[in-house]
Amino acid sequence: MSIPKPVPGLVISYSYLWAREHGKGAEEGSKARPCAIVAARQIIEGREVVSVVGITHTPPVDPADAVEIPAVLKVHLGLDGAPSWIVVTETNDFLWPGPDLRPVSRSKPAKFDYGMLPPRFFAHVRDRLLQVHLRRRLNRVSRTE
Repeated sequence: MSIPKPVPGLVISYSYLWAREHGKGAEEGSKARPCAIVAARQIIEGREVVSVVGITHTPPVDPADAVEIPAVLKVHLGLDGAPSWIVVTETNDFLWPGPDLRPVSRSKPAKFDYGMLPPRFFAHVRDRLLQVHLRRRLNRVSRTE
């Protein structure tokens, strides 16, 4: 098993817990989905705290709440052809690698990432996330083991 280094911009397979589900008492994500690492910091007991944003096929109600992933980038990452958005209004924060990291597919049980977001696209996502944070609208879900 080859766990990748948690670097900002890396897209991983992760059992993301949406803030609305967490608010209803859920402790586990309903399924594994692609998620982008937006921060890796603070080493605690030799492990990094990682923040990820979820990727979804559901269009946002407010376009400012998400960044659409260009089709060519989805192809590059090996994701499906349906439109997808990176949600910038919430994060999951956890100790790396954590129990919710998942293989990208059954046929690749030792692969946990799809690849990197291009630097300019990642900078755009990061900037949108920071704008939400500055408006105090960022929901952070802390995940535990």
